[in-house]
Amino acid sequence: MTPGITLAFAGVTHAIFKNHLLPGDGNESAAILICSHSPSPRRRLMVRQTILVPHDACALRSPDAIVWPGSYIEDAIDVAEPEGLVVILLHSHPSGWLDFSRVDDTSDAKVLPGLFEAFGDHHGSAVMTPDGAIRARLYSSNMSCERIDLVTIAGDDINYWWNDRISSGIPAAPPLAFTGGMTSELNRLSAAVIGVSGTGSIVAEQAARLGFGALTLVDPDKVENKNLNRILNSTLDDAANERPKAEMFAEVIESYRGTGVALALPLTLDCREAIEAVAQCDVIFCCVDSLEGRQFADLIASAFLIPLFDVGVAIPTFVDDGRSAIADASGRIDYVQPGGSTLSDRKVYTPEGLRAEYLRRVDPDAFREELEAGYIKGILEEAPSVITLNMRASSALVNEYIARAFLFRQEPNRRYARTMFSLAACDEDHYDEDDFEWHDNGLFGRGAAEPLLGLPSFRQKRKDTA
Repeated sequence: MTPGITLAFAGVTHAIFKNHLLPGDGNESAAILICSHSPSPRRRLMVRQTILVPHDACALRSPDAIVWPGSYIEDAIDVAEPEGLVVILLHSHPSGWLDFSRVDDTSDAKVLPGLFEAFGDHHGSAVMTPDGAIRARLYSSNMSCERIDLVTIAGDDINYWWNDRISSGIPAAPPLAFTGGMTSELNRLSAAVIGVSGTGSIVAEQAARLGFGALTLVDPDKVENKNLNRILNSTLDDAANERPKAEMFAEVIESYRGTGVALALPLTLDCREAIEAVAQCDVIFCCVDSLEGRQFADLIASAFLIPLFDVGVAIPTFVDDGRSAIADASGRIDYVQPGGSTLSDRKVYTPEGLRAEYLRRVDPDAFREELEAGYIKGILEEAPSVITLNMRASSALVNEYIARAFLFRQEPNRRYARTMFSLAACDEDHYDEDDFEWHDNGLFGRGAAEPLLGLPSFRQKRKDTA
């Protein structure tokens, strides 16, 4: 089944918790998660902030019990109440038993009603075992309880902990890459493909045939004759009827996967409907050729703690003895993990580049004047991409996701935050996550807080009341 409730961690946050909760002394430790919400209808909680309960502040720490001061819950209430966030009490099970004990049940019955008296409709509790696995549950204010179906951890690796795959306190082993088990797991997950053209149509085709249970396709453009040579499944009729690319591709996917798998959004990503739809997904594949599109994908991934995979291809040209020549045929694949370096940190887009793109769109004459004057740097005239290059880059993008979620790579995934390849030079280079500087990210785990993505233009208008 698809997850009804999901709890999402950034890998950096999970690592902090694991080090604190499992210090190696064999005793339980405690911490508090403060979580934001995703937009409806999906119930997805993102760990925005954490409070670690100091070991020496606990009245009791033993292998199967812990007693800690209520003042830390009061601190959590102070943080969470103004925005109506969700508080989840987390402690470790050093024994490795991934389930709730009778002691845990009794503790929740005593502590959580006090939280509900302060504020909120939902709060919860969770346990962590030495392998980093987490099992969580969510209570309503009447103390009815439901298990959180999926806990995701997006770091160098991407981990999925499914509640229904835990038996007698022991989680099932993750499926192997490229097997039917991987297909079964993907069928429970959702992916957003932003841009369904040259690279995006290839990525969407792979994602659909690999078995993702839901695909959200975002692209405002229509099929034209000039791009039939590089958009999979597009036809002359599609071009003649000017069919939206997203709708065309969603129909194709449904022809071999069935209805309800693909959601077509013929929209730009800078609108609320598209942002909220992408925020529902478990992974984002960004396949656009615009800097603004990459910027919005970057912001959504940060706010909703979603792993982001971005692809770009280029065929720069130069003039040699009066004739045009190919300088390179190259591709770039970036994996952006929540809490790590963003596409902005990596200079995939810059304020100068965004301004140049805006000028090119709204005032081509001013753009040409600035380009000729040398104010805009690094703009190259590029030959159109071709399907062989797009195939190479798109396959690398999807394989990057598989390598992190199903762990087939021989070297640590952290070494592959970026991959650059050159067909002209027959070369491929890789960049470590630590090769990039990163800056404080005010959007981290923000969720659906208003204004959406922290941008005033997306502030939800209040409905007038009678």
